[in-house]
Amino acid sequence: MSDKVRTMCARCVKKVCEPVIKAGEIPDLDSAPNFCPMRVMPDVLEKVKSEYQRPEVAEFARQASIQEFECYEHTPDGMRTKNPRILELIQFSRKNGYKKLGVAFCGGLAKEAQMLTDVLENKGFEVVSVCCKVGAVPKESIGLKPEEKIGGPENYESMCNPIAQAELLNAQNVDLAVLLGLCMGHDTLFIKYCRVPMTVIAVKDRVTGHNPLAALYLSSSYYSRLMTKEK
Repeated sequence: MSDKVRTMCARCVKKVCEPVIKAGEIPDLDSAPNFCPMRVMPDVLEKVKSEYQRPEVAEFARQASIQEFECYEHTPDGMRTKNPRILELIQFSRKNGYKKLGVAFCGGLAKEAQMLTDVLENKGFEVVSVCCKVGAVPKESIGLKPEEKIGGPENYESMCNPIAQAELLNAQNVDLAVLLGLCMGHDTLFIKYCRVPMTVIAVKDRVTGHNPLAALYLSSSYYSRLMTKEK
């Protein structure tokens, strides 16, 4: 791979990886742009194929594709979507035989965590949950200055503890970890230390009601400052 070439699928208009052809036909990879991963790093893609031959991975991937298929339905008016993500979580967990689900949530979404737990328990799952402030460890322990605390320097403030959240779910042998609204960076640490299969039910966005794409959709109008070029 050339050091000057990087994969940039987000800039692609060819979409040769998703061709409109009949089953059994061969995609025309010759028309792929020079930054296409299929041109730049074919060795990596070839190596990945062997991972899908592992029985447990193959079955998981198969169930994931079935889950994707079931999110659409053909009607007289055309194809339409169905199944919100929470319903998908229930369906996919059942497909994989998961019984015990672990919810790692932000304290700011405690109400949503309770609602999610109610839904999952009503559907027959055992639910383990861990709040981000578990451990009640002061923020000063990771080097924060008193003036950097949200509630002010005079107040005790517990740090978010995503490593503990992950390890607590690992220790309780949950079948699937469900991440609910952890802060930017804290979610990264949780993902790094989580050793069980995991998924995300919602990401935090304090401004848009936890819908980060809203800012992108408004980047040509109210959030145009996002498109301002900076060095």
